[in-house]
Amino acid sequence: MGFKMGIVGLPNVGKSTLFNALTKTAAAQAANFPFCTIEPNVGDVAVPDSRLDQLADIAGSKAIIPARMTFVDIAGLVKGASKGEGLGNQFLANIRETDAIAQVLRCFEDDDITHVDGRIDPIADAETIETELMLADLESIEKRRANLVRKLKGNDKEAQQQDRLLAEAQKVLEDGKPARLVEVSDEDAKAWKMLQLLTTKPVLYVCNVDEGSAATGNAFSEKVAKMAEEQGAATVVISAQIEEEISQLDAEEAEMFLSEMGLEEAGLDRLIRAGYELLNLETYFTVGPKEARAWTIRKGTAAPQAAGVIHGDFERGFIRAETIAFPDFVACKGETGAKEAGKMRVEGKSYVVKDGDVLHFLFNA
Repeated sequence: MGFKMGIVGLPNVGKSTLFNALTKTAAAQAANFPFCTIEPNVGDVAVPDSRLDQLADIAGSKAIIPARMTFVDIAGLVKGASKGEGLGNQFLANIRETDAIAQVLRCFEDDDITHVDGRIDPIADAETIETELMLADLESIEKRRANLVRKLKGNDKEAQQQDRLLAEAQKVLEDGKPARLVEVSDEDAKAWKMLQLLTTKPVLYVCNVDEGSAATGNAFSEKVAKMAEEQGAATVVISAQIEEEISQLDAEEAEMFLSEMGLEEAGLDRLIRAGYELLNLETYFTVGPKEARAWTIRKGTAAPQAAGVIHGDFERGFIRAETIAFPDFVACKGETGAKEAGKMRVEGKSYVVKDGDVLHFLFNA
């Protein structure tokens, strides 16, 4: 299981440059004019995880298969998008299909790259995007509630639940706040998710800074960090230009380049980890001589459902999971050593998988 994150922002903030770096391709046309990304570009990228290399080395695995993430480079938004301005309708349709939003904010000055509003203000940019999404949600809610009137007269319970949730979202949105602030009970969680409101999606603010600010950030990114803290949101400082340069280098050259820039790791690695945290995701592993593989699950996933990520038959016929914690697998130099040291556990259906678990599932076909 992976997830789909939309790269969103106003024109000329570095969205396509960031996407190019993520997918190590120049497929997205990065140019100094609005709407250069006419169709959403979609790219699957490997999730960097040094633990996977360690496991493969210990087990002598012939293949290494990392977890995957999907990024979508979405056309630039402008004021009035909720009313169809620019590429508004297309923008809103594309973002609705994502699980989360990486909101790229311009935190650099460059006279050669124009800003659609003629000024550098990442906070105002974020407010423009949020406002357009809220307006689109309000319009959607009004239409849906109008369409529910007949079913409500017939006391349809599903329609009553949907209308109640839509009304709660509408109240929050009319107060100028995103629908993600609505407190939803476990009983309503599934129905709430089915509403697919744009402002319920978790947001990660990506501060695109100049090369000289990549390691420490700057005054613009500090303002974004303060805003994110007030919202309980996450933020990442990154130089899209640096990341694109790094993406064209081999591993050794990239390491030297990062060192020269005073960076401990690529910003994209931090971006991906922040995305994982944003969506409450974690990783477990399957390891053998054929392959070492990483699998993505939601935190709190029980063993049978974790097995189902590999194949539905694994979940339906689940018997038990042989489990070794990652540190134990490494310390005991593999499965055999872990067994001999008593570090392999046999877990049943109620076991909640932990990040880094090395698992082997037994099931009835």
